[in-house]
Order: sequence, then structure tokens, then C-alpha cells
Amino acid sequence: MLGAIIGDIAGSRFEWENHKSKEFVLMVRPCRTTDDSNMTLAVAKAILESGGDADRLPEYAVSCMREIGRAYPYGFGGRFWRWLQSGEPRPYGSWGNGAAMRVSPCAWAAGSLEEALRLSDAVTGVTHNHPEGMKGARAVTSAIWLARQGADMGEIRGHIRDNYYPLDFTLDEIRPRYEFDVSCQGSVPQAIEAFLESDSFEDAVRGAVSIGGDSDTIAAMAGGIAEAYYGIPENIRKNALTFLDERRQGILDAFEEKYGKG
Repeated sequence: MLGAIIGDIAGSRFEWENHKSKEFVLMVRPCRTTDDSNMTLAVAKAILESGGDADRLPEYAVSCMREIGRAYPYGFGGRFWRWLQSGEPRPYGSWGNGAAMRVSPCAWAAGSLEEALRLSDAVTGVTHNHPEGMKGARAVTSAIWLARQGADMGEIRGHIRDNYYPLDFTLDEIRPRYEFDVSCQGSVPQAIEAFLESDSFEDAVRGAVSIGGDSDTIAAMAGGIAEAYYGIPENIRKNALTFLDERRQGILDAFEEKYGKG
């Protein structure tokens, strides 16, 4: 889960001023956590409080996302912000990549791919219930779960290609023309490809940032997968934790204590 937060932090300063290169200081202020980190932590909190029960998880996801979102009210899209403030929060048919940036805890808490997908559906359907939103979340969850089980790059690529996206491009091919795209269909494949072309955790995050676009979210998705595959170098972990306050650090610690860490 921390891998997604690290990707978010690293990409945050480039979201509106894209950096089309892997050459940059990985996490230096004005980098910060955004809604990507906070909603990932909200999902983790919901899984902890629900005991990982997919049937009960939607109500906890709503409660925890609204709690954390109101406590850290920045970075949200307009529709999600209105959902946070609504007296009767309901799914609103979104296909935005907010569906896929927050699901990494689902893959860590699950004992099987099927369970991981049930958890993903449970936390996604409360907002992003468009088929493309559900699909994007499932794709990221699947990649993380497979990486945790020791699947190699070819196996992960094949699973994503056969079940979700064709992955018929390379980062070098799309980098010159890739633009800001908040849809799952326009950013999840790119994030997964950044992981698949990587040779280390850090390289996956750098690759994701290097294509531009919605840099924090793309790097959050790639970082979540890369953590499961490579683990996180200790120096990067320590730096990332300086961006979390005590409240959010407590959620991370409780989740990693129960479900493990990369």
C-alpha cells in the first residue's frame, strides 16, 4: 500500500507541470500527499474496520472515505467532492482513475485473486460504478495480487492483456504525445505499462511520472504494483513517512501489521 502513496508523493509536483523524463529528484518538497494517498488510506481503514468482509465493506468504505476526505480536503475532483459532502452519498457512474488509485489495500488483504476482486468491487462501486471504473480498479488490483504471489512480468502482462487492456504501446512511443487524462481507460494501462517496463521500484515510479499526464495518480497506480513486485527500498520508505502525519501513519502501521508490507 505504501508504494501507491510514494508514487502519489513523487508525482504530485508534476501533475500540472509535467516532466517528460525519468531524471528528477524523487521526493522533495513541494511534493506532498494528495487525494490519492488519502483515499488509499481510507480504503485500508475500511478494510481493517470491516474485518475484510466484502459484504460489509461498502458501508465502511463510504464512512472512511468521507471521514478521511473531510479531514484532508484537497485534490478531489468536483463530483467526488460533492459525494463527500452529500447527505445521501450514492454511486455516480464515474469512470475516473480515482477508482484505480485507491485499491492497493484490497490486493494485500485478500487470500485469493477472487477475494481481491470482490474487495475491489466493494470499495469501487460506492462511487465509480461505471464499467470502466470497475474495470480499471480490477486491473490494478489483479496486477498487485499477482505480483504478491510471485508472478513474473510476462505472466502479469498476459493476465492484463487477456482480461483488461491490450497494452499495445511502450512508454517511449506514447511519451511525446501523451496528455492529461483522468479516465481509467486513458491512464490505468499506462500505469501498468510503466511497471511492466521497470527494473526496480524506483524505476517504475520514475517511468510513470515520465510520460506526463495525471502524474500523481499514474505513479500511485504504478507504485502500488511495484511495491508488491520489488518491495520498497528502506531509504525511500523512510523519506515517504515524513510526508504522513500521526493519524495517517497510524492507519498505515495498523494495516501493515495485519497484512504485511513491501
